[in-house]
Amino acid sequence: MDEQVKAKNVFSSRNFRLLFLEGLISEIGYALYSFAVSFYILELSGNNAFIQGLFVGVCSAAMLIAMPFGGVLGDRNSKVRIMTACDLIRGALLIAAAVFMIVTKDQKANLIVLFAVGIAGNILTGIFGPASSGLLPYIVDENRLQQATSYTTIRSSITAIIGVAVAGVLYAALPLPVLFLIMGICYIISGISVMFIRCEEQVSEDRLTLKLFFSDMKDGLDYLRTQKALMILMAAVVFINFFFVPIGSNFMPYFIKTDIGGADSYLFDDLITPEMWSSVFSMLMGVSALVSSVILSAGKQREKCGRSTAKTLGLIGVFMMSLTAAYWGLVGRGVSLNAFIIFMCIGCVFLDAAIIFINIPISTVQMRVVDRDKLSKVSSITSTISQCMVPVSSVIAGIVLQKLGITPLLIMCAAGFSATAVMLMRSREIDDI
Repeated sequence: MDEQVKAKNVFSSRNFRLLFLEGLISEIGYALYSFAVSFYILELSGNNAFIQGLFVGVCSAAMLIAMPFGGVLGDRNSKVRIMTACDLIRGALLIAAAVFMIVTKDQKANLIVLFAVGIAGNILTGIFGPASSGLLPYIVDENRLQQATSYTTIRSSITAIIGVAVAGVLYAALPLPVLFLIMGICYIISGISVMFIRCEEQVSEDRLTLKLFFSDMKDGLDYLRTQKALMILMAAVVFINFFFVPIGSNFMPYFIKTDIGGADSYLFDDLITPEMWSSVFSMLMGVSALVSSVILSAGKQREKCGRSTAKTLGLIGVFMMSLTAAYWGLVGRGVSLNAFIIFMCIGCVFLDAAIIFINIPISTVQMRVVDRDKLSKVSSITSTISQCMVPVSSVIAGIVLQKLGITPLLIMCAAGFSATAVMLMRSREIDDI
């Protein structure tokens, strides 16, 4: 372990600074990518919410399939090398896609390229994620894991604020191929940054075979079965993700494209385009996450998080009910689009703060209680479990939006959050973690 890790602040560690820099650069690239692709697919498909939802679902499925392989690779090979390779390949893919779209002007071909790059990029993300989460305990002292995780979330919040703000301007000013070039360069730089991390990793000398892969995964699953409280928490996270993902991936772009973009006038329409409202919402969520992460980074590391997670989830359920009622009353009945936009601004601040107060404690507890030599594969399994329904959620949300509209989708999400909160509250094991 880095000799500086035990210092009071994790930034004393050179390794953590390099890991932080890698994430800072790559997440700016990802912010540009996710913003541009969501709106560009709606543009290419004639505002077809199903196609947009299908894109999110297929890409999420690709990441989920790759995660178990990433977990096994992360526990058997150098996590630093895996992260470096994934960043460099993602950068090369985006640059190649940019060149293709510059040469080929056909919209159908560009849509196919977006799907191909999205699938390949998410496979690499599925391999990258377990290695990244498994690396942190090697370079950060156990008592500083919540601080490190909070700083990582602060970084994500800053990049969300900067990246989405810049994305809103660049999307209006630059063609998508140019944005892809910028994103690709970001990933290349982040890959170069992470390759300079130096730490003592546990690396297996055994050659990985299919038999060993399934053996390692069984080992990780057997280990998880002994952690019943953790399994219950992961089951709750499955439902949290199922009902949360449609808010950002489906509802937000569709609301902006359909309700704000289709309105004769809207709040500040003389200053910003409809798409830039996505930047405003994302920036507010980023600021909220930033403040929440700062609070957690300065606070005492929690020993348990189950009960507080259940309570916070209950508050999210109440908020989602309010959001549904506000949309139905203000937008659906044509009372005031601007009033709902203001409500959304306030809601974004609350929602992301609540999610941060769930995510950071859960991540910290997992890194603290899981054996280090099993952390990558356990992380990949829990990530796969927690996100296994995301592809289905995105596709279902796209169908609901296309066939029924926004209000039924919000009703579905509100009911889901509330039911999950009740389930978690009634669990006895949740007090054990």
